[in-house]
Amino acid sequence: MASPQVRSVEFVGAIGLSTQAPPRDLPQVAIAGRSNVGKSSLLNRLVGRKSIARTSKSPGRTREINFFLVDDRFLLVDLPGYGFAKAPKEVREKWGRLIEGYLGDSPRLLGIVMLIDARRGVTPDDRQMIDYLERLGTPTLFALTKTDKLNRSGRIKAKAALQESLGVDDEQVIETSAQSGEGVASLRESVYALLDAS
Repeated sequence: MASPQVRSVEFVGAIGLSTQAPPRDLPQVAIAGRSNVGKSSLLNRLVGRKSIARTSKSPGRTREINFFLVDDRFLLVDLPGYGFAKAPKEVREKWGRLIEGYLGDSPRLLGIVMLIDARRGVTPDDRQMIDYLERLGTPTLFALTKTDKLNRSGRIKAKAALQESLGVDDEQVIETSAQSGEGVASLRESVYALLDAS
């Protein structure tokens, strides 16, 4: 079966406060990850557009929760990257409150795609986010990013280490590369399967 293709995508709004509501009352799938994990690049690959999400060489540029309407069917939600040590403490705390407020009070949120840098594995910041998602009971899919930076042996080790660390099975982890496009079709299939199951 051919991988689903994104026919249309547009930016429809952003929120900067946890008290604000998403711009449309539609099912949502969120993308989360540390700053510099390659979130914007992978999101662009996922929807088949070059610059729908802004990429930057400086981590921590996404300071709001951005919403993209995909195929007039659902919202793809770009959460601010967490764990950016160079951001002022009050800014990091504001991001934390914003992300927690959204995740804890979004009845239309179907699931999260959690990005983990294949070269770094699960960091303490990742673990904190994963523990929070587990407490909420949010369905989570893990995407290993930047796998093109590792050789085959390194990728196998990275995936095995992630599965062991989190206690998840093989189907819950997808190896991806925004650079080569590897794994992006599988990730897209998983997102659409989540929508179809809702």
